[in-house]
Amino acid sequence: MQHQSIHQETTLDNIQYFDKALFKELKQTAAESPRRRANFNAHKSYTDMVQRLFIAMMPDSYVRPHRHVQLHKWEFFMIVEGELDILFFNDEGVVTEKVTLAANGETSGIEIPPNTWHATVCHSPVVFMEVKQGPYEVTDDKGFANWSPEEGSDLVPRFLASLKQIKVGSKVNCLSSPGF
Repeated sequence: MQHQSIHQETTLDNIQYFDKALFKELKQTAAESPRRRANFNAHKSYTDMVQRLFIAMMPDSYVRPHRHVQLHKWEFFMIVEGELDILFFNDEGVVTEKVTLAANGETSGIEIPPNTWHATVCHSPVVFMEVKQGPYEVTDDKGFANWSPEEGSDLVPRFLASLKQIKVGSKVNCLSSPGF
């Protein structure tokens, strides 16, 4: 893809372009990934004060319900291709809201305040942009819900299927299994 500038005499080496070829490659990487998702970081470092990334996610990717416990850490999503459901929960695992974000839909973006339980699910491949307050600190970025299975658990496929069908006002299906 060729990009042109009105100011031809100026060379801007740090301009980044995010195009359909990148999103296609990102979806392919997600399809081949054990976690069934992949990201492309637009930010330079995990220490950047604003983290910007594109994420491709396959329908069988599990994003464990979580919240960002640091009071200044909001999160912003904008759908680029496809659609995604964001589920919001109370402390007991009851769905309080379900929002469908779609690239060409009624709502295509959302900002989630800190300390808000949420998870994402999709029914077909999706690409979205995520922006969040940095720096990213892997050890305390997320607090996971104790009423949800850990990533990699044998319970995940059934739990994920239940999340995709759950209605507002329903409590998540903890599968009556010890360890939740």
